[in-house]
Amino acid sequence: MLFKLIAQYTSIAQYTSIGGQAVIEGVMMRSPNFVAIAVRKPDKKIVIRYKPYKSISQKFPILKKPLLRGVVLLLESLVQGIEALSYSANMASDSKDDTEQLSSWAIAVSIISAIVLGMGLFVALPHFLTALFTNHTTITVQNPIFHLVDGALKIFILLIYVYLISQMKDIHRVFQYHGAEHKSIYTFENGEELLVTHAQTKSRLHPRCGTSFLLFLILISILVFSLIFPLFALSTLFSNSVLNHIFMVFVKIVLMLPVAGLAYEFIKFCAFRMKSLLFKIMIWPGLVLQYLTTREPSPDQLEVALASLKQVLALEKGLKSPSENEFEISNLNELGIIQARIAEFPEA
Repeated sequence: MLFKLIAQYTSIAQYTSIGGQAVIEGVMMRSPNFVAIAVRKPDKKIVIRYKPYKSISQKFPILKKPLLRGVVLLLESLVQGIEALSYSANMASDSKDDTEQLSSWAIAVSIISAIVLGMGLFVALPHFLTALFTNHTTITVQNPIFHLVDGALKIFILLIYVYLISQMKDIHRVFQYHGAEHKSIYTFENGEELLVTHAQTKSRLHPRCGTSFLLFLILISILVFSLIFPLFALSTLFSNSVLNHIFMVFVKIVLMLPVAGLAYEFIKFCAFRMKSLLFKIMIWPGLVLQYLTTREPSPDQLEVALASLKQVLALEKGLKSPSENEFEISNLNELGIIQARIAEFPEA
């Protein structure tokens, strides 16, 4: 079944540089120069907000280099994602005050909190649990088995975390919009008109999804940590074992940025070679995990995702005013037909 789905996108010659993120009752799409958010309001209308976007890598071209570009994309996506979630929560609620937005300070606090929670849950906790489990054995941090156990615990925690939040009604709907985002992107990558009927036939799994990124981040960290700690003797700098483990967790947190860069390059490398059976197998675990983080969307949800995608394409084509704006539509047809080709927005 999964390889049948894989066959659907192995025929794609080029992936697009346009990507997205599911938010509350909507989808955010980002193109090279714009960000658009489409949200289904309680009155069933779709509100679309857009604004120009310039990556910091456009100002500092060195940040476009391999390994660095993945880190930049991750950090920028985190900022934009929190802003989009704040906006979508207000638009999708019954609150009369739809203009309330997170301040820059609140966004900064949210980002720091998310990073601290993520590092605590997926770096510190697995490390100390592994140290606890292997305390009375000959398995030390110098041994690759320690990092295999550590990585297995990270994956286990990730699976449990995703499963538990997927049981929440609101998150279930976000996962449906996640599926809608993937289907919309596939429709564009296949060169088809951006219609709900076309998007319905597409897979909800995509090889360059952030879910796959998280999984490969963990897998690559196992290899990196297995090499770094023995090579530089980073596990025996202090006479106190607790201090050693605290220091090692700190080192792991610092190394997560270059590891993230490696994970990003790995996914890109595999995604562009999906005609090969070897790369199909390599990307397969990330696709399996997406069964947890995506759900089949309804036609109404696909309409919202396609509206967001149409908006960024229209902006890139110069069909809309590039200044920040917001408007409502009753249905997707109001945005008209956007004549855009994937060759205009290739993934580098």
